[in-house]
Amino acid sequence: MLTIGEYQFEHPVVLAPMAGITDSVYREICRQNGASYTLAEMVASKKELRDSKKSSTRHANRTDPEPRAIQLIGTQPDELADAAIWQVSQGAQIIDLNLGCPAKKVCSVAAGSALMANPDRVAAIFEAVVSAVPIPVTVKIRTGHDDQHKNAVQIAQLAQAHGLQAVTVHGRTRADKFSGRAEYDTIKAVKQAVDIPVIANGDICNPKQAQFVLKYTAADGIMIGRASQGYPWIFREVNHYLNTGKTRSPATINEFYQTILQHLLGLHQLYGEQLGVRIARKHIGWYGQHLPFGDALRKQFNPLLSPQAQLDLIHHYFAYENHTV
Repeated sequence: MLTIGEYQFEHPVVLAPMAGITDSVYREICRQNGASYTLAEMVASKKELRDSKKSSTRHANRTDPEPRAIQLIGTQPDELADAAIWQVSQGAQIIDLNLGCPAKKVCSVAAGSALMANPDRVAAIFEAVVSAVPIPVTVKIRTGHDDQHKNAVQIAQLAQAHGLQAVTVHGRTRADKFSGRAEYDTIKAVKQAVDIPVIANGDICNPKQAQFVLKYTAADGIMIGRASQGYPWIFREVNHYLNTGKTRSPATINEFYQTILQHLLGLHQLYGEQLGVRIARKHIGWYGQHLPFGDALRKQFNPLLSPQAQLDLIHHYFAYENHTV
C-alpha cells in the first residue's frame, strides 16, 4: 500500500504535476476517476511571484480534496523553506520539491532537473524544507543529467537521509526531456537503495504497462501524466486491472459529455471568460483524440470566443453523437 506520512492510499496511482494542465479543475476530475492523489502544477518559490496571476491559481486551496499536495520549484534553500511554510498556512498537506522539470527556462536558472548536478545544494534544500514544515516532504527527480551522468540513487539516498517521505523518479534524464522511451532500471535501482516509498513515472500509458512497471521496479506506486490528457478514466482502468487482472470497459460517450461539461465550466470559473476559453481549447483537442470525428470537433471549437459558444458546440456535438454511436 502506498503510504506518504500519515496518508495511506487504497490505490497506488498518482496524477503527475504538469505545468499549465493540472489545475484544480483537472485534479478534481482525475480524483473522481481514480487518482489516489494529485499534485498541483509547480509553483515558484520566490515570494515576489506569489501573488502573480499565474501563481494565484496554483496555491493550496482548502476546498481541494485531501491530501492537498503542492509542488515547489526553486534553487535557494531559505526561499523554498519560506514558500513551504506559506503553502502550509494556505492548507497544503504535502510539499513536493521539483528536481525533474527539464524545461530550458527552468534549467537555465539551475532549478528543476538541473539541480541534480549539485548534490550539496540538493541536500541543503532537503534539510531546510523538512526542518521548516510539519507535513510530509517528497521530491520528484529524473535519472540524472544525461546517460553518462545518472545519479538518481544518490539523490534518493539524500532524500531519505534528510527525512523526505517519498521520491518519484521519471525514467528519463534531463537531456532526454520527453523524447525516447523511459527506462525503468534506474527506478528499480533507486527502490533497492532506499526504504522510503518510490513512485515510478514515465511512459505509463495503459493498465498493462502500469502493472509491468510496478512489478519490474518493485515501486510502491506509479505516476501518470500525459496519458491522462483527454482521458482521465485511465486511473480507474489501471486500478481495476491491478485489482482484478481484467480490462475495464472504456469511458462511454455520455461520460465524455458530462466530464467535458464539468471541465469547461470549471475552467471558465477558475480563469475567467477570456483565459478560460483559451485554456479549454487544448483540453478539447486531447479529448477529441478519443472521440468520433474528434479532429472536426477541435477545428470547430478552437475559433470560438465565448464560454457559451463553447458549451453550445459541446451540447450539439454530443446530441448528434448519442444518436449515431
